[in-house]
Amino acid sequence: MLTQKAKYAIKALVHLAKEEGLSKTKDIAEQCHIPKKFLESILIELKNHHLVESVQGAHGGYRLLKKPENISLADIHRMFEGPIALTYCASLNFYKVCTDCDDLATCEVRRAMTYVRIQTLQALQDITVQRMVEGNDLPA
Repeated sequence: MLTQKAKYAIKALVHLAKEEGLSKTKDIAEQCHIPKKFLESILIELKNHHLVESVQGAHGGYRLLKKPENISLADIHRMFEGPIALTYCASLNFYKVCTDCDDLATCEVRRAMTYVRIQTLQALQDITVQRMVEGNDLPA
């Protein structure tokens, strides 16, 4: 299940992709229905991962650093949720050996979870912020 933090990060990124120029935190919070203080911490994480930048001052705000077609849901998921795989033994980036498995190569659970990870990863990589902005090929 996607946490509220990850969901709000996606909403904020989509908002920034739709905007030309800078967006103030207050405006993002109001238009995306995100608590402002929570949004501020999310924007800091997005900034630390080089997805957005902030400009200080009266006319400042946030904008995307990366093109929206280069930000996938897989990127955001890993940033806020960690592994895409449901078990560590099936993970690409967070792999850990199972202590309860006799043979990794024949473990039914690992094989099934690897299949789930492959399918999930493909879907998350295919959906970018730009694709969400366009939205015409995503189910309602």
